[in-house]
Amino acid sequence: MRESDVVAGLSLERLERISRHLEDQYIRPGKLPCAVTLVARHGQIVWVNAQGLMDVERNRPARRDTLFRIYSMTKPVTSIAMMQLYEQGRFLLDDPVHKYIPSWRNLRVYKGGTYPEFETEPAATTMTIRDLLTHMSGLTYGFLERTNVDAAYRQLKLDGSSILTLDKLVDRLAELPLEFSPGTAWNYSVSTDVVGYLVQLLADKPLDDYFREHIFAPLGMMDTGFQVRPDQLDRFAACYLHQPGDTMKLQDDPDRSRFSKPPRFLSGGGGLVSTIDDYHSFAQALCQGGEYRGQRIIGRKTLEFMRRNHLPGNRDLPALSIGAFSETPYEGSGFGLGFSVKTDVAKSLTNGSEGEFGWGGLASTNFFVDPKEDMVMIFMTQLMPSSSYPVRQELRAMVHGALV
Repeated sequence: MRESDVVAGLSLERLERISRHLEDQYIRPGKLPCAVTLVARHGQIVWVNAQGLMDVERNRPARRDTLFRIYSMTKPVTSIAMMQLYEQGRFLLDDPVHKYIPSWRNLRVYKGGTYPEFETEPAATTMTIRDLLTHMSGLTYGFLERTNVDAAYRQLKLDGSSILTLDKLVDRLAELPLEFSPGTAWNYSVSTDVVGYLVQLLADKPLDDYFREHIFAPLGMMDTGFQVRPDQLDRFAACYLHQPGDTMKLQDDPDRSRFSKPPRFLSGGGGLVSTIDDYHSFAQALCQGGEYRGQRIIGRKTLEFMRRNHLPGNRDLPALSIGAFSETPYEGSGFGLGFSVKTDVAKSLTNGSEGEFGWGGLASTNFFVDPKEDMVMIFMTQLMPSSSYPVRQELRAMVHGALV
């Protein structure tokens, strides 16, 4: 291998395997519409590639500046925003949530029945802000389709609808039972949307304004927001839904998407659109201890604190999860304040480093930061659900396999 083929300790020849693999296994067979992939190390973008069609129906090729629905990759942004306020002394992690949302003072836990005739009992513990940041709140998601509680979320459209607002979400959640007493189990949920509500409350400004002023503008993330602007529409990807037989159908047409209209519901859990370079600026700041290009968005010690495993007893997700859904493989992963954290590489059955952290989104987008290797990987596509193919694990194997 020639030295010119190695940049920042990564083999370019080996990274090219990624584009061949994605083309042969996913794009040409029609399993994924497109892929835009970025790998950075030691603060340098080493390899980036766009392939496939961002809009199959209109035959528009994917580009490096294509806009994607990043869904739950919004969660780390919201968590960083919340912890910026923590650094200002605005709250403590063990503060009860009802200190800020009084209607949540007497939350109850599900015992039986169906909505609206639930049988409940008082929660044995008090929900704290840390419970929200770690998804140990007892809240859930309607799309999980596992319990009578998440059936009520679907009925009330609490995962998002044209009439939902953050205020309405918080009011409705006060009336519904929790899945379990806070702090006793892990369940993927609307918790981060509630964190977004608290950011608005504590900062006394709308969530989109807060993000723009304190994260997006400092990092130069001019393409990221809750709405696709008219001048961005020609770069906005279509979104697809996985079908039996490993085909896909159009799920959201970019020309008619709700993302192109001003949002009523500023979802801190899943509402952002972004580009790969914008999200790289955010992920690179996380890789560099909270600072990128001279702009610090979070303190170094605060970030170290966030990427520790905050699950009780340093356990991993399988030990505490009551559901089967996550945006990361369960084994060998814990959870910090806003993202998953790899705690045991061998147990995870996926190449990487202990301490690696990141998250993914419903439309199969994904990122990870490996502090040990000083490396960032971001993958953008638009196929729902994210569990359709094991592409995230394959990418980890190929990216780490390119280290020399």
